[in-house]
Amino acid sequence: MASGGIDSGMNFRRGYQKEEPEINLVPLIDVLLVILIFLMVSTTYSKFAELRINLPKADAEQQQDRPNQINIAVDSAGRYVIETTPVNTSDPEVLSEQLRKAAGNMDDPVIVINADANATHQAVIRVMEAARIAGYSHLTFTAETRTAR
Repeated sequence: MASGGIDSGMNFRRGYQKEEPEINLVPLIDVLLVILIFLMVSTTYSKFAELRINLPKADAEQQQDRPNQINIAVDSAGRYVIETTPVNTSDPEVLSEQLRKAAGNMDDPVIVINADANATHQAVIRVMEAARIAGYSHLTFTAETRTAR
């Protein structure tokens, strides 16, 4: 042992300041930008603005009968009546044939769907599908006017 002091390997310097750890944000920002670019490129956007829907107004006055319209009634049980003829099927192909028969020689008839308030959505969609198969693109719905209470 050497006389003259204890040397334990510690460094007791005056003015020694411990270095502050610093976080390098550049790699983090680079990774976030790559993720953001990936999400922007891979995301698909829907364009609902291209869909044009004319909704019926329940408080409007009754429209005059059109000479080239075909009335289809759909009850709550899903039964169909085209003009005054009951249709005993829910197959869109058969419904489209019945629509063509009812149209006769009409040029581009308007299909008027008279659906019961409790009719299923699927029953109404079948009528719309039948009109598409038959080549008729003008569809409308009827609604009762609300009475003042």
